[in-house]
Amino acid sequence: MTLQTQAPAEGAYMERAVEDRAYAKVFWRIVPFLMLCYVVAYLDRVNVGFAKLQMSSELGLSEAAYGVGAGIFFIGYFLFEVPSNVILNKVGARIWIARIMITWGIISAAFMFTSSETVFYVLRFLLGIAEAGFFPGIILYLTSWYPAHRRAKIIATFMSAIPISAIFGNPLSGLIIDSFHGSHGLSGWQWMFLIEAVPAVVLGVVTFFYLDDNIVDANWLTDEEKHVLSVNIKAENRAKAESPHGIVGTMTDPRVWLMCLIYFCFVLGQYGLNFWMPTMVKASGVTGNLQIGLFSAIPYVCTFIAMLVLGRSSDRLRERRWHLVVPAIIAAGGFVAATMATSTAVAIICLSLAAAGAISCAPLFWSLPTAFLAGTGAAAGIAWINSVGNLAGFLGPFMVGYLKDFTGSNSAGMYFLAAVLVVGALAVLTVPAKMANR
Repeated sequence: MTLQTQAPAEGAYMERAVEDRAYAKVFWRIVPFLMLCYVVAYLDRVNVGFAKLQMSSELGLSEAAYGVGAGIFFIGYFLFEVPSNVILNKVGARIWIARIMITWGIISAAFMFTSSETVFYVLRFLLGIAEAGFFPGIILYLTSWYPAHRRAKIIATFMSAIPISAIFGNPLSGLIIDSFHGSHGLSGWQWMFLIEAVPAVVLGVVTFFYLDDNIVDANWLTDEEKHVLSVNIKAENRAKAESPHGIVGTMTDPRVWLMCLIYFCFVLGQYGLNFWMPTMVKASGVTGNLQIGLFSAIPYVCTFIAMLVLGRSSDRLRERRWHLVVPAIIAAGGFVAATMATSTAVAIICLSLAAAGAISCAPLFWSLPTAFLAGTGAAAGIAWINSVGNLAGFLGPFMVGYLKDFTGSNSAGMYFLAAVLVVGALAVLTVPAKMANR
């Protein structure tokens, strides 16, 4: 009798050990690599904020014109996001993500030839088309490896690439602009676009040979480890039996539209900050592109720590809603406080609160829709939520630029970003706790 009661416990212990070993292998094999890809993607997406410090005066761009150019990226992104993710779901992440990275690298390098507002707008639009499907494709890809109860920490770790790209990318961009300005007849901002585009093309080629499309293709896992991982994913998919699996059902699901609203609010706060951070730091009294880059990196160091802590906490407590609401409210407070800052130090503290809160909301958010979307519906739903949400990437920079031109200060734009984050926090509270914390 004793042996019969001990055997299942021993078997469960062994299975748990295999599971932990398998997930450790998966993490070290794919997550650091995907983070590196996202660091490069994000840098190529937002380095226009540093180019602005020099490019606007050379090309005669107004604040509103820059805001339109920074944001028009997301129009192309919006139009091609769902088709791109559906294609990825059919052909596999390895081929499609490689294609995305190579094309966006080439277009990003082409920014060095920007000569007018029109060329700037066209290239930003094309960059959005090229990059469409990358982020939702990675989120979809991670759902094929990790079940819901492990996902917040993994997505937060992956999306920590956002602050990492700023921590290293902001000083790098400032250094390139200062060091290469005038070399071979090119401005510093032109060299920045060229140099920072090269890693995207290189990583795109590496992706094709390195990434595995699914658990079955992973030769670096044992058969036992593949079995444990597959069982977990199949169990989660069975739990989503009532979720829409088709494209039409997904697009008409009220829960999906609620997710679009929430994500729209959070992304608006995130990109409103990202595209204007160098300008706000400069306005606080910092001079010199390298110094602006170094000071701009400080809020992102705080963001990196906050994202990892909140992701672990959300998975450990299996709580999603308040892990979104509290950071959003803190971010709103940071934006408002930044308008009252009387010194560079106070401004950086306020911007750190705003960045840590606003940017941390994005990875934590994705625990909500991935808890109920499955199959082709997941590919379409994740892409649709991300594409609608990223329209805020157009509205945020445009509104901040417009309000700055209209009022002559950054304050109105910061109040706008704060208000939108509060709306997003209130919308999160309408999500049933049972669905969010599954």
